[in-house]
Amino acid sequence: MSETTAAPLQYRFDGPEDAPVLILGPSLGTTWHMWDRQIPELVKQWRIFRYDLPGHGGAPAHPALSVADVTARLLATLNGLGVQRFGYAGCALGGAVGIELALRHPERLASLGLIAASPRFGTADEFRQRGVIVRTNGLDPIARTSPERWFTGGFAAAQPAITEWAVQMVRTTDPGCYIAACEALATFDVRSELGRVGVPTLVLVGSEDQVTGPAEARTLVAGIPDARLAVVPGASHLVPVEQPAAVTDLLVRHFSTAWQPAFDASTGQLTAVAVSPMSPPRPVPVAPLPVAPLAEIAPPVAPPEPEGGTDRYDVGIKIRREVLGDAHVDRALSMADDFSGDFQEFITRYSWGEIWDRPGLDRRTRSCITISALVAGGHLDALAAHTRAALRNGLTPAEIKEVLLQSAVYCGVPAASSAFTVAQQIIQEETTPQG
Repeated sequence: MSETTAAPLQYRFDGPEDAPVLILGPSLGTTWHMWDRQIPELVKQWRIFRYDLPGHGGAPAHPALSVADVTARLLATLNGLGVQRFGYAGCALGGAVGIELALRHPERLASLGLIAASPRFGTADEFRQRGVIVRTNGLDPIARTSPERWFTGGFAAAQPAITEWAVQMVRTTDPGCYIAACEALATFDVRSELGRVGVPTLVLVGSEDQVTGPAEARTLVAGIPDARLAVVPGASHLVPVEQPAAVTDLLVRHFSTAWQPAFDASTGQLTAVAVSPMSPPRPVPVAPLPVAPLAEIAPPVAPPEPEGGTDRYDVGIKIRREVLGDAHVDRALSMADDFSGDFQEFITRYSWGEIWDRPGLDRRTRSCITISALVAGGHLDALAAHTRAALRNGLTPAEIKEVLLQSAVYCGVPAASSAFTVAQQIIQEETTPQG
């Protein structure tokens, strides 16, 4: 296990020490054991590195709020172990880490497998809603419904032990780290960047996956140059668990034949890696290509800020969506016309882009103040939206209740009574598990 504060990732190695490293990345709510049935075959060629997400499988509970954060911790862990170049296969959130590696650290990545992955996982609202449910009810509702999302009905019925194992995996996850991982998926969107993925890529998906299914897989294949698609029949989201033999065979074939050349700065040449089915890759010098090697590709330069600094409207619309949710903002903007459009721009630019972006108060505190002010003014329609926003910003129902009780003292009992009615309905809607 890694014990450094810079890279608090829990990991294990399997396979010969002198073999090339192949990393297997887990899905949200799982542990490295989701790959157990691939290991016996994969260790014949590779040294397998598996890791747990923060707070999963007993790993240290240091929440990571973005895919980039998880990726940075993974790289720091590998740096500490002296692992510089590797193949990578990841499932769902683990797949997002793989895409992040390919986009930001291409010199480290030899080959890529994306399993049950997507360039954007649903909508931000869906994952923030899941975070609200966990914050209010704990992980039990998510755990009980996980088999429905992860496995086909036939598999779940025929394999009760595996189904129960899946439920227990989720139940033993740290709730705070699970919520943070939901936030990481909520903000992950690389649809416009897929064309820059430059490593050999296999996109693998279960034919019955209702979470990130064949449609999302085809989006990846359409965007990533020369990516290959493999659809595994009779499998849902956790396809490595449900169809282990098929997934193992596909991974062996991909990583045995598609290992991106590394760039040797000392010779100015690319070093190809040839892999036979029964032996680890060995370096073979090849002639340099007439293009810049992957190891020298730098991240894209951010566009300059417009004169006068950052456009506050762009900042405001981002914060407005994060706090109120895409559905609410889309509805408000769609109703704007020549008469009300200027007002929508005004509140986006100044309320959300200026005041909500100020560093002096965090969003939880701003939500408390906003709720109190809305109670005082009797603005119940806005109170409904901002009760949802408060839950998104991390307030618990118990904390919202305390804000309303405080408001009753200073704003009046009748105003607080109406506010309690509105807030109670919203909290019930937002914290009731779906399905």
